Amino acid sequence: MNAGPLIVQSDKTLLLEIDHEQAEDARREIAPFAELERAPEHIHTYRLTPLGLWNARAAGHDAESVVDTLLRYSRYAVPHALLVDIAETMDKYGRLKLVEDPAHGLVLVSNNLSVLEEVLRSKKTAGMLGDRIDELTVRVHPSERGRLKQALLKVGWPAEDLAGYVDGEAHEIDLQETGWALRDYQRQAAENFWHGGSGVVVLPCGAGKTIVGAAAMSLAKATTLILVTSSVSARQWRNELIRTTNLTEDEIGEYSGTRKDVRPVTIATYQVLTSRRKGVYPHLDLFDTRDWGLIIYDEVHLLPAPVFRFTADLQARRRLGLTATLVREDGNETEVFSLIGPKRYDAPWREIESQGWIAPADCVEVRLSLPEHDRLVYATAEQVDRYRLAATASGKVDVVKKLLAQHKGEPALVIGQYLDQLAELAEALDAPVITGETSMKERQVLFDQFRRGELELLLVSKVANFSIDLPEASIAVQVSGSFGSRQEEAQRLGRILRPKGDGRTAHFYTVVVRDTVDAEFAANRQRFLAEQGYPYRIVDAEDL
Repeated sequence: MNAGPLIVQSDKTLLLEIDHEQAEDARREIAPFAELERAPEHIHTYRLTPLGLWNARAAGHDAESVVDTLLRYSRYAVPHALLVDIAETMDKYGRLKLVEDPAHGLVLVSNNLSVLEEVLRSKKTAGMLGDRIDELTVRVHPSERGRLKQALLKVGWPAEDLAGYVDGEAHEIDLQETGWALRDYQRQAAENFWHGGSGVVVLPCGAGKTIVGAAAMSLAKATTLILVTSSVSARQWRNELIRTTNLTEDEIGEYSGTRKDVRPVTIATYQVLTSRRKGVYPHLDLFDTRDWGLIIYDEVHLLPAPVFRFTADLQARRRLGLTATLVREDGNETEVFSLIGPKRYDAPWREIESQGWIAPADCVEVRLSLPEHDRLVYATAEQVDRYRLAATASGKVDVVKKLLAQHKGEPALVIGQYLDQLAELAEALDAPVITGETSMKERQVLFDQFRRGELELLLVSKVANFSIDLPEASIAVQVSGSFGSRQEEAQRLGRILRPKGDGRTAHFYTVVVRDTVDAEFAANRQRFLAEQGYPYRIVDAEDL
């Protein structure tokens, strides 16, 4: 019997003893194919899912390597039926292939007659498949390429899309490595995407996802549409492309609420693309305004439903999704897999940290108790009101003050979900606050003051979850969030992970009211970061 740190169970759960000397090695090796479900102090629970195994398969991991990892680290004998199931599940990816046939155009090809018969008889694929060319080949109308991949995933037979891509309108784009250099993992990520044709690159916040996008553009050498979360993000993309490529300002257009410039490289916000007039999305026409050779989806885990629907029609265009985490709380990871493409590259956060490209981080959960009167109010409140009551508990103000006092002189962010809570904190801390109502000009002024060290503290709402470049910020105190959102937790930690000039550690605090839904949501939020190897220390507010 191996005294390893892992217990592999027949219900497809993996129990990892985190105090074991081999736990970190095991965690790192199971991360590409297993998803963390629960992360209490001593035993973490992972689960094997078909999507996780298919993503691993698409990223180059085969069933043999997955099985070897489980056998190597498992404390007890691994159930044989589970090993068979892993092999059969991973083997399902690629049984069906979409290819371009010289004589018949787009076709679906199978290496197994029974699989093809099952698919042909499924109600989910009804109307998507055309004439049968031979026993193992069926014609597919090009307009159904995306929807068919969605349907096939739902019936458990994900198709490998090898049908190729149109080149799009050529546009010379080259990297200009002056004063900077493409990192090995960035080059590998861009090349993996390019060889795969379409798919997702997963990198930690601060690890240079924009640079990977630029590298992909230099490989495509074609007109490019870049979709981003905000105007701030659009400008950061623009600045990075001008810094790292031969593109000029005149070649880059911005398509947002304030500007509608379409250029060879156009950066558009999801918000403007999904704005509706009389039930119609007028700006989705942007996808057709040019013969795009590449479409980049920044923060692809946030992709809105209308953009998913339009992307189903864009399967002949190369598509690159960039994100720090593929987690979607709505469960639509399958849509990313089928419509954008499988995961092509995934760099573990702690691995990038060990190379010095992102700052080391200390994650701490600070727990406080509600006073008796507030506890009674909470206990008698309606379920829908309980999170807000706990998350905005007045005792959090004193906790934030104590935490900031411990890090006096270090650039700090206080992050919250509720505007009245942020207003209360802003008054107590005598610091400016940035919310969705803050004008773009005022935001830029405050961010610049923070970067120059003129401001030591900024309070920010969820508008700061994404694409805010504040390199020297090293302290973040989270007082409330979007319920149990794992991707938001990852993004918020990401605000402070840029490497510091003096190499100091970043500190990420989450202030939580114990024995409430605030604590339950916090436990869920921490799952993704625990999966990446960030342990949360728990301290009592009274001990600060």
